[in-house]
Amino acid sequence: MDSHNKIKHILKEYAFITVGVLLVVFGVYFFKFTNNFSIGGVTGIAILLSSITKGSISSGTIVLIINSILLVIGYLILGKSFGNRTAYGSILMSLSLRLLEEVIPLEGPLTTEPLLELAFAVILPSVGAAILFNIGASTGGTDIIALLLKKYTSIDIGRSLLITDFILTVATFFVFNIQTGLLSILGLFLKSTLVDSVIENLNLNKYFTIICENPKPICEFILKKLHRSATVYNAKGAFTDKDKKIILTVMNRAQAVHLRKYIKQIDPEAFILITNTSEIIGCGFRQ
Repeated sequence: MDSHNKIKHILKEYAFITVGVLLVVFGVYFFKFTNNFSIGGVTGIAILLSSITKGSISSGTIVLIINSILLVIGYLILGKSFGNRTAYGSILMSLSLRLLEEVIPLEGPLTTEPLLELAFAVILPSVGAAILFNIGASTGGTDIIALLLKKYTSIDIGRSLLITDFILTVATFFVFNIQTGLLSILGLFLKSTLVDSVIENLNLNKYFTIICENPKPICEFILKKLHRSATVYNAKGAFTDKDKKIILTVMNRAQAVHLRKYIKQIDPEAFILITNTSEIIGCGFRQ
């Protein structure tokens, strides 16, 4: 990759990080903080501590303090492996939350519908987090703790963080009230499934298995029109005992529509299997 393309790639990457972080920030500030939905993580700790201190320290300020401490620890202990993208995400989130508290101070929820508020408190941060995880970045916080645990212990990190999030969520019953606690528990369960679902959809591609007698025109269309590649190997039909060719290829959803239409036009007898896949590693996909 030449220097021009490298710079372009880095700028594109940081633009995605910025969008992802801002989605998290909007969801947290406008819907999570105002409703006291403690759904784990640093923001969950901030909500609980802000309430315990009777609001003398704002949630945004607590997030800024905790993330700053974790950033310093991360760089001192983990060094280069810590990652500039996570540092950028953590700083941007902390400062954005603090800025919103100064520019748009909120006294309470935006609406009188707690379920509607919970939906946005979960969906916006989940979509933002999925965008970040997809390019190997994060908003810091508990992700930094996970990196430290990974380096120095044999603890199951995913399970440990889930238990921590659950404990923080349960604490809302005692710090706030039963309704807030129940809504926070519901938000935690929704969050745990939504992030994975969004990541899968961001990376969703179509995997084709095409069984035909003449693979040449199909392969030419894949190579020259769709600018993808394919693998061809020999096979034999069990029922007809005729020689067949099997073409394997992967492409995005828009390209898949064109390929399916083309195959049906030039070889109606071709047998096509199309499968959804989101974990593809190799040239042209995830490295």
